[in-house]
Amino acid sequence: MTPRPTFPRSGASWRALIGAALAAALPILPQPAQACRLALALGFDVSRSVDEADYRLQIDGIVAALFDPAIRRLILDPPEPVALAVFEWAGLREQALLADWTLLDSTAAIDALAQRILLNERRFDSLTAIGPALAYAHALFDAAPACTWQTLDLSGDGQTNAGPHPQVVYRDTDFSAITVNGLAIGGHESTIRAWFERHVRHGPGAFVEYAPTHRHFAETFRRKLIRELSEQMIGSLDPPLDLPGPGPS
Repeated sequence: MTPRPTFPRSGASWRALIGAALAAALPILPQPAQACRLALALGFDVSRSVDEADYRLQIDGIVAALFDPAIRRLILDPPEPVALAVFEWAGLREQALLADWTLLDSTAAIDALAQRILLNERRFDSLTAIGPALAYAHALFDAAPACTWQTLDLSGDGQTNAGPHPQVVYRDTDFSAITVNGLAIGGHESTIRAWFERHVRHGPGAFVEYAPTHRHFAETFRRKLIRELSEQMIGSLDPPLDLPGPGPS
């Protein structure tokens, strides 16, 4: 297979190059559930604080990560695939699925997913409802392939201002099998990182990565994705030991 070119990180020229590279990619088709090591859902913010330039920076950053050689190696090298779903979110009832669960078991599958994301047309521009976004993702995982781990990656640049608070959703919904990592984007709220760490991050080993502005989204998203894929891969290769309990005293 012809090696992929190195793409610029942003700008119209970047989108033109990557659009040409994806022109021959096959459309994403429904895939049957099968075993995988990680079901990863990506939910990104399209509320009113995200202008069109910020929106493109997010889309471009996600697509660039899918073309990154290090990330591709992490996705494709282990024996069991990664399943990925992508959605955008804004207000109370404003969540839209860009790509349903897709098993990334080949370069063609990654190409097709990247094309789907790149060609997405934004549907919302409203309030910031993080609790409902969490609830939407929880339902999304009900249809995920049978994977060893389930991780939600939620990015945003503002605190919730519509619908139930994230802590209410966590209280009323069973997230015990889902790790929730955050990507907090600065530039609008000075305390957004701390707020994500306190109210969005959830589960053992969960973390928050911070992008000072949307212009830092691509590098932060790449760093976060490498961290998620690396940690899950290490876990899949070195599963916890089933140790016996203490004997009678």
